[in-house]
Amino acid sequence: MMDLFLLKKALATLILPPNGPFLLTAVGLVLLARKPRLGRMFSLVGFLTLFAACLPVVATALVRVLDDGPVFDIDRLSGAEAIVILGGGVRRDAVEYGGDTLGRLTLERVRYGAWVARKTQLPVLVSGGAVYDGSPEADLMKRCLEDEFGVAVRWAEPRSRNTHENAVLSAAILARAGIRKVILVAHSFDMRRAKAEFSDTGLQVIPAATGIPSREPSHWVDWVPTVSALQLSYWAIYELLANTVRGVNS
Repeated sequence: MMDLFLLKKALATLILPPNGPFLLTAVGLVLLARKPRLGRMFSLVGFLTLFAACLPVVATALVRVLDDGPVFDIDRLSGAEAIVILGGGVRRDAVEYGGDTLGRLTLERVRYGAWVARKTQLPVLVSGGAVYDGSPEADLMKRCLEDEFGVAVRWAEPRSRNTHENAVLSAAILARAGIRKVILVAHSFDMRRAKAEFSDTGLQVIPAATGIPSREPSHWVDWVPTVSALQLSYWAIYELLANTVRGVNS
């Protein structure tokens, strides 16, 4: 029986850009011979969807829909007792490092988490398991924080494979330490869901998002398709769908 978690990952890969629009376009091309109007419509929708997802202005707008909260204010800790940094992916078999290392998202979170930790002097928990084979994210995050950023990690939660498990397993560790209020470090695009999951465990959460879109007016280059915008659109659309599913099931 296929792991439900891996099945969700596979479905997301097929539905979200770029594969979703590619498949839609392919279906349109197949239909052209027998149903030209329908085929053209499918192909056009697929192309326009992919094109839009590649535009920085669209990707930024999607992230703003997900999170328009204020920037974390270091002067308003309101009784926070610990910092929780969520994993965001591993770069597997990084040859220059001699093995697995932190992926881009995780590294950005670790860097911001280290900054928050130095400013607040609060103890740190890192959360993230091994989604596939390899090193758990939490172990890699702990090593990076301590060896490269000089920030001690008090707790490591190395078993979770998604945000829900991040929250449940981290909350259990923090409960044993008597901690009830945390600063949560994640990206702006997934902070809404992460905060909700942690709040559901009974923890009080102060969001500390990284990757917040600039508030500057858009420039003409923001209307030029880029690969980085496509990646951001992927993450944002994933979160929009995940929030929708979570809302239906709650």
